[in-house]
Amino acid sequence: MGAVNDSNQINAKSVPAGLIRLLKAYPDFLDSADENSLYWKDGTVMIYDDGIQGKSHDEMLDDPDIEDMMSQEYEKGSGWSSPPEENFEPGRIRYEPFFKKMYGSDATDVSRNIVSIEWADGSVIQFSSINGAADSLAKAAEELSRLPAEFQKYLKNIGGTFVWRNIAGTDRLSNHSFGTAIDINTKYSDYWQWNRNMTYSNRIPFEIVEVFEKYGFIWGGKWYHYDTMHFEFRPELLQN
Repeated sequence: MGAVNDSNQINAKSVPAGLIRLLKAYPDFLDSADENSLYWKDGTVMIYDDGIQGKSHDEMLDDPDIEDMMSQEYEKGSGWSSPPEENFEPGRIRYEPFFKKMYGSDATDVSRNIVSIEWADGSVIQFSSINGAADSLAKAAEELSRLPAEFQKYLKNIGGTFVWRNIAGTDRLSNHSFGTAIDINTKYSDYWQWNRNMTYSNRIPFEIVEVFEKYGFIWGGKWYHYDTMHFEFRPELLQN
């Protein structure tokens, strides 16, 4: 094996950067990696690159490998390119078997690790405890609650967290299915399918986005197919 997760000596010359980021982000589950394989602690092996060349963006969405999932680099912070370039949307491509293995293969399986946390407006919401996701969201919520009053309207009446469902109009599971995504107040949100056009629109203050990113969450407002209410726990995309 080319990289061992319980060591700081990761052989970056032979292991793709995407696999190294996954190893660093999910040490409870992932053991090691080599040039084209990801090794789980239970002995499961997943292939990084399926060898299919020239996939379109839609093909990567519908039938990705792990390489496709890690192929776009999320731009953390305020220095990102706005609006996003066509089909630039890191995190929207998801290799579903990876998340099913980590968080659960169906609603019942996922629900075993769903816990309650206090949200920024004082309400109680549900999130997965796996990989410290709920703890990270609780920390984000506490910091968000301390933002000035003008920001609090965006954090009330949230759109939801855990619900096992497909993304509208697709056969792909939403990351809400794994209890690792939260939609904030839809009243102040923009979504490409609601707007029925690809003209980028956003009303969410970036101060809110920065807090989420600090605790391992990516923002759907940085996607070409924009979804500004949506934040999901994806620490692998925020690794240096």
